[in-house]
Amino acid sequence: MSDTLEHRIKEVIVEALMLEDIEPSEIKNDEPLFVEGLGLDSIDALELAIALSKEFGVKTSAEDKRNREIFYSVDSLARFIREEQAAGRASA
Repeated sequence: MSDTLEHRIKEVIVEALMLEDIEPSEIKNDEPLFVEGLGLDSIDALELAIALSKEFGVKTSAEDKRNREIFYSVDSLARFIREEQAAGRASA
């Protein structure tokens, strides 16, 4: 079940950033998304943040000092999404 979220995040990355030469299954969960790894840049980060917000209902702020940590890998994004969704349910 937990692998389902990670797989969907990979699909969102490929779709949102139009990575035509990469299949979601080729992205490793613990691989860095920026610089090394997929080689994404700051524009990709903005596009990815918007796509994740639409898909999972989670929001990040450009001023959030945790952004490097949150967007480091598929695993870190999944952890952030789970935490945000759990917090949202708890306060609802």
